[in-house]
Amino acid sequence: MKDSKSSKRLIALSLLLTAMLVFAAACGNNKNDAAAPSNSEEPASNGAKQQVSVVTSFYPLYFLASEIGGEHVKAANLVAAGVEPHDWTPKSRDLDTASKAQLFLYHGAGLEGWVDGFLKGLSKDSTVITKEISDGIALIEGTEDEHEDEHADDHEHADEHADEEAHDHDHGGLDPHTWVSPKSALKLAENVKNSLIEVDSANQADYEKNYEALKLKIEAIDADYTAKLSQTTNKDIVTSHQAFGYLARDYGLKQISIMGLSPDAEPRAQDLLNIAKYVKANGVKYIFFEELVSDQLAKTLASEADVETMVLNPLEGLTPAQEKEGETYLTLMERNLQNLVQALQ
Repeated sequence: MKDSKSSKRLIALSLLLTAMLVFAAACGNNKNDAAAPSNSEEPASNGAKQQVSVVTSFYPLYFLASEIGGEHVKAANLVAAGVEPHDWTPKSRDLDTASKAQLFLYHGAGLEGWVDGFLKGLSKDSTVITKEISDGIALIEGTEDEHEDEHADDHEHADEHADEEAHDHDHGGLDPHTWVSPKSALKLAENVKNSLIEVDSANQADYEKNYEALKLKIEAIDADYTAKLSQTTNKDIVTSHQAFGYLARDYGLKQISIMGLSPDAEPRAQDLLNIAKYVKANGVKYIFFEELVSDQLAKTLASEADVETMVLNPLEGLTPAQEKEGETYLTLMERNLQNLVQALQ
């Protein structure tokens, strides 16, 4: 009888111990489950705080912001690869993207004809800081080409519809293409650096360090341009559109453009004939064209003048192929120098 009672007690005690162990394990699992979301969310929150959201109006500014910002910056560029910035206009989603950013960088000097309306259209509760990055660069006037001056009277009677279309990409008389020159690129980089520091002073040391590293690279390219272009015998560059004025000014070249400040402009047949005569008279060997716009006019002129064509990149953006191949603002700038030296020898 005693053995039976003892056996029952042992069984009861065993069941009690089992129940206690199961309860303890359940409590332990509940504690772990409660802690897991907190642990998993914390790194993401920290990561978000460490990155500054920067939106840029076109590729050169995106490149500079990414290089100088490094790991502290999440940059987004409005103009997609392969799109000519002169042809681009913002959509509502672009306003939304910029409104949510901490910093919006645009070039200014008339490049983004849409920017005034764009800034007014930003969300009312947006705290984004906007910066004009060409500030401080000595700007040059966009002038009519010499071959057009002789026929200025013909342009006075252009129809109003043509004037309205041209206004869409009007640069206000200023040449906005500062970024094509390494000398101007140095100032653009400095302005980007200062803008990043203004919105994120905690990481100023890193921004300064990254800027100095980039500055050395651009200064080396600038020195290369100065040395090699000073040794060329010819100084005339015939280009698709008037995008290389700062390059010409900074390195002692003379730009003769087929079109004006906008690549959309259409020259007259007489203008092309006048440039062809200039090319023949001055020993120009190459007509430069751009990758993001049609090369038809450049080829037509080259055929008329019996010369070759070659790419001179306005550095406004990358083609999808260049993006895939890892090309950058600086590598394209170096390739421009190679082509210029070959053409002007």
